[in-house]
Amino acid sequence: MFDNFRGMGRSFWLYTTGRWISQAGWVIQDVAVPLYVLDKTGSGAMMSLFVMAELIPRLLVNPIAGVIGDRYDRKKLMYGLDIARGVLLFGVIAFNLLGIYQLLAVQMAMSIIGAFFSAGIVGMFPDLVEKEQLARANSILQSGGQVLRILGPILGGLIYALGGLRLAILINAVSFFGSGLFEILIEYHRETRELSGLAEIWEDMVEGFRFMRSSRSVLILVSFGILLNTLLNPIFAVVLPYLTRIELGLSAIQFGSIGTAATLGALAGNLLIALKLGERSEDFLFRAIFVQLFSIMCLAFVTHPALGGFAYPFLLAVMVVGGFFNTLVNVPLFTKLQKAVPDEVRSRFFTAMETIMLATTPLGMALVGPLLDALGTSVIVLALTIPSTLITLYYYLRFREAVIGVGSELVGVVP
Repeated sequence: MFDNFRGMGRSFWLYTTGRWISQAGWVIQDVAVPLYVLDKTGSGAMMSLFVMAELIPRLLVNPIAGVIGDRYDRKKLMYGLDIARGVLLFGVIAFNLLGIYQLLAVQMAMSIIGAFFSAGIVGMFPDLVEKEQLARANSILQSGGQVLRILGPILGGLIYALGGLRLAILINAVSFFGSGLFEILIEYHRETRELSGLAEIWEDMVEGFRFMRSSRSVLILVSFGILLNTLLNPIFAVVLPYLTRIELGLSAIQFGSIGTAATLGALAGNLLIALKLGERSEDFLFRAIFVQLFSIMCLAFVTHPALGGFAYPFLLAVMVVGGFFNTLVNVPLFTKLQKAVPDEVRSRFFTAMETIMLATTPLGMALVGPLLDALGTSVIVLALTIPSTLITLYYYLRFREAVIGVGSELVGVVP
């Protein structure tokens, strides 16, 4: 089975190593910045402002980033923007730009650069491996990221304790430079098309959304993903923290262990795909969705009196199972779309899809938040998972063949 790893090719491993290096630095800084902001301000509102400073700029520039990712050299975008982020962070240290509002501006700049970086790599990655190896390649890449998410909070907290935010930013800056050096060595060539005017930007942006509508099977899969994302995201972003801290009264360490449990489950799922299932993971898509929905539904019963002192272990088990099957859903879904979308529109398509998901996610959260105090987590979880299950059943009965068939043939670009 390890022969499959060797068969991925030099460019894939250069890409993957570069991504892991930059993710390692980013995870450390991502832990240190909230600690620094809370130490300096003690304000939850300021923390929310930092989250919005990352979300809103990305939402605004995503469609333009997709145009650039399809028009220009993706490899140069990848290593150039990684190095640019390194330069920016070295500048933060050199000029001591550690004030709260200075860091807020840096957060916005990093979000914008990250949007253009992501648009380039999402279009580039599927071309670095053979089509039948794509599911395994996605799982290998994600496995490393999940290991970093397990170790990152520990390392980030330790580094912040030893050297403060300055040391965390320095490590992240170095990691971006190191990542860029690996990415320069990737062998990747494609024909580029430079923009000749502003009108082309708008036309290209629209084409990303137009392509999404042009293929019935792709539109079905995307609409399915968006519906489930809108309904289920609030459970993890809003309901789960409320359940653990308010209703169960778990400690901060126990709260952190919930996320670790989900990550361990996701890591196990990725290793299963990488080492054994590979492309066959796409055949288990609907079964994995139903099991994942059942595991999420179990959150409604965590506070049941019958569990007593077993509520916390039960919650950990639910998160491990949920994380495992979430991977068996997300990797095949993403792989199918990578296979189905042609190179010339790939960056625009994925940034268009991300933009829609970023725009619809707050809608669910805005509705769920005010209802938690009144209804409690059990009612909210059931109110979100039961419709999700019915939607999944509808897509399974009505569109199963269309969904499973996505990626089996490349979809043409409709002019």
